[in-house]
Amino acid sequence: MWLKHTSLVERRTLTATFAGYGVDGFDYMIYTFIIPTLLAAWGMSKAQAGYIATGALLTSAVGGWAAGVLADRFGRVRVLQWTVLWFAVFTFLSGFTDSFGQLFFTRAMQGFGMGGEWAVGSVLISETISAKHRGKAAGLVQSSWAVGWAVSAICFWGMYAVLPAAQAWKALFWIGIIPALLILYLRRNLDEPAIYLTARAKARETGNYANFLRIFHPELLRTTLFASLLATGMQGAYYSVTTWLPTFLKNERHLSVLGTSTYLLVLIAGSFAGYLSSAWLSDAIGRRRCFILFAAMGAVLVLLYTQIPITDNLMLVLGFPFGFFLSGIFSGMGAFLSELYPSDVRGSGQGFCYNFGRAIGAVCPALIGFLSTSLPLGQTIGWISAICYGLVIVASFALPETRGRELAAD
Repeated sequence: MWLKHTSLVERRTLTATFAGYGVDGFDYMIYTFIIPTLLAAWGMSKAQAGYIATGALLTSAVGGWAAGVLADRFGRVRVLQWTVLWFAVFTFLSGFTDSFGQLFFTRAMQGFGMGGEWAVGSVLISETISAKHRGKAAGLVQSSWAVGWAVSAICFWGMYAVLPAAQAWKALFWIGIIPALLILYLRRNLDEPAIYLTARAKARETGNYANFLRIFHPELLRTTLFASLLATGMQGAYYSVTTWLPTFLKNERHLSVLGTSTYLLVLIAGSFAGYLSSAWLSDAIGRRRCFILFAAMGAVLVLLYTQIPITDNLMLVLGFPFGFFLSGIFSGMGAFLSELYPSDVRGSGQGFCYNFGRAIGAVCPALIGFLSTSLPLGQTIGWISAICYGLVIVASFALPETRGRELAAD
């Protein structure tokens, strides 16, 4: 097991970032479970439900880039503390809302912290773990999203089993603050990566601090454009499926709360396996080949899952491979983006590309909500996701392979 060959500092960093991104997943995915409740309780339209999801993703895009810039200036660990506290507080406050406008605001504010958590955490991991295991480590951290998603599914079933729907959805938001407090405790002893400290010392000595806009200079512009397109395709497909799948299962497949949870847990189990398998593959066969393989399989499976008239039992079986490719595609992303940029703008570059992709991909849930007023929900989910996977394949061919690249304090 490769973890046996890591140091105490590396394992401590892995634990803290794994837990933090898991809470990120928990807090975000809670909303997707309660959409049917809010449609009934508040009389919201599906378009409005999509706007709330998109609003949070758009602000997370801004927050992710801002956090990356701040992390280059003030340090990875310190900014991570700020992000987890921010998104936990606004998730908690979402439980006190009673209208579309109020929930749109609290979820949008929560998004600022959610975007920063991934952007900074993935840079911290990439600069802490050796090149030999970087892809596996980044993938392991990425897999925590599936853990947070699974916990949110279990809590969804548990809360709706013991509370009326009118109180259950509020309780789901309130409990989101509890694990965040644990993350603050875990991160109290984290150290900044040596690569970052060396780069900052050099900048102080020379007085030559990097301009975060350097990622748009000719030397890095092509990388920034295609890395942003790669992130757009991945996240457009992912958020199209995960935002609307619980509603699709309940309203079009007519599953109960327990049935929806069961189907989603199979999908989530596949997601967790996909994260870990893809993490190994990204180190074994390269980042680009892994992205292309998972995008092609993801496109095929999302069309099968949403376009073909299949039985509920077959849908349950397909859930595992669907989740495997839907989520596993992300495992190499953190390492890949870190390897594309020099140290002085690594946080800014990674934060911008991933969160630009999140911002453009965020349009997809709102677009699906709008189109589903005149088209079947499953049909819109399937075709928009497949188009997004096509963008991933195009961008993967345009970017360089970075597997094994050593990071240095440039």
